Amino acid sequence: MSADTSLIKEPAGRPLDRTELIRFENVTKRFGEQTVLDGLDFSVDTGRHVTLIGPSGSGKTTILRLLMTLTKPDEGTITVGGQKLFPADEKQVREVRRNIGMVFQQFNLFPNMSVLRNLTEAPVTVLGLGKDEAEARARELLDLVGLADKCDAYPTQLSGGQQQRVAIARALAMRPQVLLLDEVTSALDPELVAGVLDLLRDIARTTDITMLCVTHEMNFARDISDQVLMFDSGQVIESGSPEKIFGEPEHERTREFLGAVL
Repeated sequence: MSADTSLIKEPAGRPLDRTELIRFENVTKRFGEQTVLDGLDFSVDTGRHVTLIGPSGSGKTTILRLLMTLTKPDEGTITVGGQKLFPADEKQVREVRRNIGMVFQQFNLFPNMSVLRNLTEAPVTVLGLGKDEAEARARELLDLVGLADKCDAYPTQLSGGQQQRVAIARALAMRPQVLLLDEVTSALDPELVAGVLDLLRDIARTTDITMLCVTHEMNFARDISDQVLMFDSGQVIESGSPEKIFGEPEHERTREFLGAVL
């Protein structure tokens, strides 16, 4: 399968470059007495594929949830595309948020909507696309993910792997500047994992979309990443290319983690 880059390569009106796209500055997030992110600073450049690795509870998914505005930081600043996501008024948050798509662990499809409508609902209601344009784009994306014949099916009629493919297509239907991937294979049966990862590898290889990925699939992280960030206790403790992090990690905690999971 080879992705049609015209579908997802360049969001309209946003020229691609290598400038900084996402920045976290001194971001702290607490849940009760637990500090999940502790004065976090990191950035992601436009078009880069960045993977977050580390033990459970180290703050990786919280970063994605902050970018999706599903939770708010207690301190610090988050900027996307030169615009503040936090702190910001509601109008600006909505404007920034529309440039970010996310694929969740549990698919999060609308069970009462057909596959086609799952893909067209947000482009019509949020982006203001016409129904015909939204449907044409949705059909192209379903063809991209190998589900062109499932337009009229409902999520409950699909396998887990098919549902996750629909969820990926739905995220891409919004032409996001940033695609967030949160352990997208963790809810799948083992025999379904490879197909979904191959699809994401193809998207990463053939497009310029910026990707921020949390995964426990280390081979996948090695394949798709320009940069890997090792997290522990709410901080980035090591950052580098996949070759460096997986081949010659400098931090003892990174070596311990990789020794346990590889």
